Amino acid sequence: MSRRREIARRLEALSDIAGIMSAMKGLALMEVRILSDFLVSQHQMVAGIEAAAADFLVSHREFASADEPGEELYILIGSEQGFCGDFNEALLSRMELLCQQKSAPLRWLVVGRRLASRIGERDCVELALPGATVADEVPAVLLRLTKELSHLLAQPVLAGFGLSALYHCSATNEIRLRRLLPIRDLPPPERSFPYPAELNLPPESFLRGLTGHYLHAVLNEVLYSSLMAENRQRQVHMDSALQRLDEDSARLKLTYNIQRQEEITEEIEVILLSADMLDEVKHGG
Repeated sequence: MSRRREIARRLEALSDIAGIMSAMKGLALMEVRILSDFLVSQHQMVAGIEAAAADFLVSHREFASADEPGEELYILIGSEQGFCGDFNEALLSRMELLCQQKSAPLRWLVVGRRLASRIGERDCVELALPGATVADEVPAVLLRLTKELSHLLAQPVLAGFGLSALYHCSATNEIRLRRLLPIRDLPPPERSFPYPAELNLPPESFLRGLTGHYLHAVLNEVLYSSLMAENRQRQVHMDSALQRLDEDSARLKLTYNIQRQEEITEEIEVILLSADMLDEVKHGG
């Protein structure tokens, strides 16, 4: 009886775990739907700013430097919470690969405490910030990130550094290395104009303001994209875990039934044995 009770307790525990995982899967699905709308509008905004920057640089080629920045500060965007498979491990592997490929030491700003805990304390990590767990937290994360970036890039030791982001891209389902500043890798202008656009600001001021708007918009898109990819991976991870739980529960139920059948058989044998003994007593009497 104790063996069957132990199996019953394990089945109940598996049922509770399955309920929690199903709830997590449902929350991830809900976040994916919310983030889908955010990403569409954010992508359109970034595309519009990039088109404006491309048109501006065609007319003001003195600001379109062909030289790449000598060194880069990389924003590495991971997860704030777990249960998302190898989401952080894949980023960590790509980070290690980049560090091996570059001759100069790279500088990193890590977003996501779950990923930061995996990286640990390293000289190349300038700062680690908490990430977003849901879409509503992205604006606060973005505000904190841009504030810290302005402080870091103002330091003499990071003067002249470019800025790039390494993250899971929801559009390609792959890890993407995206170069952010200075503004580069722009799509070619869709059309050419015989005269440069008339600006209400000096070109330097216009480019400075455009760069600020671009950085804010593209970082927003990057954070939303990473969170979307994380929740998609969490759905897959929960599906796989629920399938394994179902398999374990099925095996335990089979064992429970076998155990119950054995107990019933033993009870029947005891009853029959008692009946035989009673008959012997009666006949003997």
